Amino acid sequence: MSSDRPTLPPVRLPSDAELARDALAAPLLARAVRLARWAGPGTRVGAGGELVEELLPAAAEVLGLPADEDGAAYASEAWRVAVDTGLVEVEDPAEGADEAEEASVAAGENLPLITGGSPQDVLALWLDGLETVFADATAPLLDDLADVVGEDGRIDLEALDWDPEGEAEFLDGVLGNLYLLTVSESGAAETGRAPGPVPLPALAASMILPDDMGEPTDDILEQVSEAMMRLDDQFRVLEPIGLVEYTPVDEALMAEAGDAEPVAVGDDEDVSRYGMVRLTPLGLYGVRARMLDAGVDAPAVGDLADKGAEALLAGVAHFPEGAARAETREWLARREPVAAARELLAAAKGTDADSPLRRLHCQQALTLAGAEAEPAVREVLDDPELGGLARVWLAERGAADVPAPPESMIFWLAIDTIAAQLDAQGELEELQDLVEGLTGQHSGFFDTAWRVEHPATPEVLEAMGRLHRDKRVAKAARKAAFKARSRAGA
Repeated sequence: MSSDRPTLPPVRLPSDAELARDALAAPLLARAVRLARWAGPGTRVGAGGELVEELLPAAAEVLGLPADEDGAAYASEAWRVAVDTGLVEVEDPAEGADEAEEASVAAGENLPLITGGSPQDVLALWLDGLETVFADATAPLLDDLADVVGEDGRIDLEALDWDPEGEAEFLDGVLGNLYLLTVSESGAAETGRAPGPVPLPALAASMILPDDMGEPTDDILEQVSEAMMRLDDQFRVLEPIGLVEYTPVDEALMAEAGDAEPVAVGDDEDVSRYGMVRLTPLGLYGVRARMLDAGVDAPAVGDLADKGAEALLAGVAHFPEGAARAETREWLARREPVAAARELLAAAKGTDADSPLRRLHCQQALTLAGAEAEPAVREVLDDPELGGLARVWLAERGAADVPAPPESMIFWLAIDTIAAQLDAQGELEELQDLVEGLTGQHSGFFDTAWRVEHPATPEVLEAMGRLHRDKRVAKAARKAAFKARSRAGA
């Protein structure tokens, strides 16, 4: 049986139109758009395209921000996003000009996309903005920079001891863990329910603590605390682009710890004091986009809707139940019912290790297809691999004139069903109930089962011997498995 499993569960994302609306509502992108519309030929910028300092108060006023240091910082950040996303275009200074401040700006070619572009255009802009913000989040802290400025006013990068690749890798790892928690927690990937926020200490610990560590040492706890405080700074930077909803670390905790000590993670009843973070739907989209760019397999519901039945049945084989159902519904919605059923049944055939699970998901897909699939199902009643599946489907729908299956088909279907459930790695108690139900329905089940011409027969019988709670029946299953293996090797 197949041991191949997807790295991540599938995520259920809102439509591109909904995500684009969220992107346009993100405070930082909204500010960048306002500044792009405010800017004109007389807007002067520095050598790096940044607004000159004397224009920052006016830019802050346009954004409804106070004309103080914080307002200037927010305006500068929004301007940088406007430049990096192509909402404004920095024009080169006139030839021979000595001062970079003589450069000016014009409306960028991407500005019209805000109102006239497709949702995909807007999301592409937002992703560009996310790259800018991510770079800011992984940049050295201002306090660290102040310590390494030389007499000439330049930053000594060697003295800074800053590893940009390491910083980016760490934050990507944190966001990846948060993504996995979000799509896994409480079945969020399949139900659409928003999972709860994650405490910052737990998120930091997920990156620091070794998997096999028991009681963490003081050194490890200090590393977790330091990572937590770094993440506090980073999530404050990432929140305005709409990536996360973030409750920062309580300032009182930092005051209690003092400047020289990291915040200690204690047993405080109110865990929210240590910071709480949750990915937004837009954040899920953004983190998934970064993972896909990095070559990570991060499936989303809907990815398989335009692919063939083979890809659908293989893809949903290890999806959570709700996600598999949603993916299958999208696939069926784009096809005519009888043609879709025929394609599914054809894809379900085979004797390879994955075929039992394909047939299980084919049967579930046919259930979603409804009564209109009946003509295609009846066409395979005499097929040795699909006939049992077809009879079960017809009987469940109360169809008339369903022919009784031959004994060989009954036992083949029993082996195939258990093989599929074993590969699906279902709940132990459910598997035990299935095994005991099948053996209880057929007197002398194992006298016939070991002769079944199914490639998984020996493995299934061995599993039945492990799973059956009646020791006498379990022993009979093991004997039958031995006979099946001897027969297969003969």
